[in-house]
Parts: sequence; structure tokens; C-alpha cells
Amino acid sequence: MGEEVGLTQRVAIVGSGPSGFYAVQALFKADPDVRCDLLERLPTPYGLVRGGVAPDHQKIKSVVRAYEKTATEERFRWFGNVELGRDVTIDELLERYDRVVLAVGAQSASRLGIPGENLRGSYTATEFVAWYNAHPDYQDRTFPLDADDAVVVGVGNVAMDVARILAAPRSHLAPTDITDTALASLDRDRRVRVHVLGRRGPAQAAFTPKEIQEISAIEGIDVRTVKKEVKLDPLSEAWLDAEGTRANRDNVDFVQSRTGMRLRTARAEMWLRFCVSPVALLGDDRVEAVKVEHNRIVERDGRLSCEGTGVFEEIPAGIVLAAVGYRSVPIPGVPFDVRRGLIPNEAGQVVDGDVPVEDLFVVGWAKRGPSGLIGTNRLDSTATVTTMMRTPVMNPAQGPDPEAWLRERVPQLVTWAEWEQLDAHETQRGTEKGKVRDKFASVTEMLAHLKDQR
Repeated sequence: MGEEVGLTQRVAIVGSGPSGFYAVQALFKADPDVRCDLLERLPTPYGLVRGGVAPDHQKIKSVVRAYEKTATEERFRWFGNVELGRDVTIDELLERYDRVVLAVGAQSASRLGIPGENLRGSYTATEFVAWYNAHPDYQDRTFPLDADDAVVVGVGNVAMDVARILAAPRSHLAPTDITDTALASLDRDRRVRVHVLGRRGPAQAAFTPKEIQEISAIEGIDVRTVKKEVKLDPLSEAWLDAEGTRANRDNVDFVQSRTGMRLRTARAEMWLRFCVSPVALLGDDRVEAVKVEHNRIVERDGRLSCEGTGVFEEIPAGIVLAAVGYRSVPIPGVPFDVRRGLIPNEAGQVVDGDVPVEDLFVVGWAKRGPSGLIGTNRLDSTATVTTMMRTPVMNPAQGPDPEAWLRERVPQLVTWAEWEQLDAHETQRGTEKGKVRDKFASVTEMLAHLKDQR
């Protein structure tokens, strides 16, 4: 255990999602004198809580109340509409702050890497989720949501969110903070089939029992499985008995219970498919089907994996959404591990090869990769702050308080008080429409509203 050396006055955290706020909280707890500036690229805070959590999961979004409490601290400031690499550089931040913490998340989606992936109708779940959640970067997207068949590749919780949004009736989505554009596009009269593809078996499914059971409880959605695909192979059965969790067993029990009669009154069928891997997207100029290979479960290096059987199937699809993971994107002036898609670090301190980068730290998905739930970031950020407390400041901040410099660089800098104005306006508009919130979906509109308020 190293000796705590303490922090100095001025720390910048880049990114105001959960990991950024948890870093602020950990810093305040660690040092009574530290002051934190939280910098955000958008005029709105909260990262994936705002732009990634499904609109019908408002209870999860209530975590922002803890962040709002942090924002009342006198030692806290939030500056929105500041982009690292566009408005300021990492070297400039390191010059003006004693420490810089990167909480930039994993903004890029992993790709399938198969033929036909660039056909019209093929997208990542990342862009679809951001689109229906009003993220300004994705409002120019259009999706063929009139398709009779949709395919979602992946069986994690993001895949379940996407599948649920595709299948849910208007009555389920209308009161949420989904965008009006998305709601209108999803409001279809005819029956839709959503095929969710997992390359391994039901025992290895990454979704939680709560996620899948929630979908089956929505009126009008018939969750179905293929009997031979949910029957456990001997390797999975042995693994489940020896190492499986209650959640793994609950998932298996659920999918095995969904092989019965079809609910003909349902407006949507959701097919959970297992031991199938997409090998190509088929079509001339747009997606018409997904070619999949059936897999068998095998053991490799002591872990269960899958291998193809040489048996193929074509699943009709007018839209394909890949939910197979996220990657961070490189930041100018910051080391980056291209293979792993994250910022290389040792216990949260950024490293360049084997050499620590002085006064530069990282938290969240950019630090460890896209794993865990929102609460996982609290422990992760606390661990990085612990590393900071044991590491001396090598280059103390130079010059006066950075706010004047930031305002000079970003004339349309957004403060926390101004975010609260946007927040109040979104809530008011939502109330008028009978929904929890009606979000701004354009940075230009946000800045124009704030200018009018001034």
C-alpha cells in the first residue's frame, strides 16, 4: 500500500457521464481542498444515462439525482459545449490543471466484419440507440422501421433494449422521453418479427433475467425460442452446475419456457435465437436477409466457446442492428491501444508503453473497456482516485483560474445553471405532451434557447 500524498487544488475531468461524476465524488471525499471542473462536449450532461439508457427505463435514469447533488458543491463547476481536440488540447489542460482525468467513455461501435455489412439497412445498435434518445450527433439518421423483419445481433442488455424498442407498442413508448420522430417511425400497424441472434447458447447469454422478463411482460410481444437451440449441450450443462449463477439458470429456464404455442394476437414476435453466427448480409443494394451458420459449443483453453457446424440458414431482414460491443476513439495527444480500443493505463494512470504519463488519468469504459453497469463506474472511478492520491503532482497548474481561458476559447460555453434552464424547458415541454420529457435533439437549438433566455 502506497502512502497518500494528497492532491492540489485544480482537477479537470473530461466527460460528464457516470464515471466522470463518480470521479468528482471520489475526489471530494479524498481531499477537502480539491476543486473539480467537469468538461463536457455537449451542452447536456450525464453521458449514456441521457443518451444510452432506454427511454422506458426511467428508474435507471433517476441516478442523476445523485449527480445533481454533487453539482451543488461549491468546489464543483461544469462547463458544457467544450470539445477536447476541437476547443482545447490535452496539453493545454495539463498546463492549467494539476491533474486531468479522462472520462470519455467508448463512443464507437464494434463492427461485425462480414460481407454485406455496408448495405443499406445495416446499422450499429449504437447509432440507433442514440437516434431514439435524441443524441444530437445522430439525428440525421433514417432507419427502415417499416420492415416486417428486423435482426438484432447480440444478446447483451443493449441488444435487449433495441429489440424491446423495435417490438413495443406505441402505448408503452409514448409517455417516455423517446423522440417524437422515433415514436412516429416505430408506430406500425402490421405485425413485426424481431430476430435476436446469439452465437453461443442460452447458458452464456449476457442479458439479465430482469431484461428479458420485462420484454415478455409487455402486452403485445410474443417472445419465442427454437426448442433445439435452447436445449443445453453437455458442456453447458456441466458449466451451469459447476460455475453458473442464479441469473444464468433463470435465463435458461425462461428461454426453455418459450418454445410453446404462438400468441396469434400479439403485434410483435421476438425470436431469441442461439448458437447462430451471422456470416453475411444478403441483398443487392439493401439488406434482405442475414445468412447465419449454426454453431456447437466447444471448450477451448478451459473456456466455453463455439465453432461453426457448416449448416447455414437465411433469416429475412429489412433492417439489421449490430449490438456487439463498443470501443473508445483516439484522442490527439493521448496514448491509445488500437487492438483493445481503450486508453492504456496502470490502475487508472495513463501510460505510454511502460512510461506513466504525468498527471493524466482515466476512468470508466475508456479505462477498462465496455463492461459493467452504471454503478460499476463508482468503484472504477474510486480506484483511479486512489492511484492519484498515491502519485505526486509532477507539473502543478500554471496561471490563473481556467474559466476565463475557457470562455475565450468557447464563446458559447454552457454553465450548470444554463443546463438547468434546458432541463426545465425539456421537462415543461414533456408535461405539455403527456410524456416525462421532450428532449432537445440539436445543439443549435439548445444554444439558441439559452441565447433567448439571456
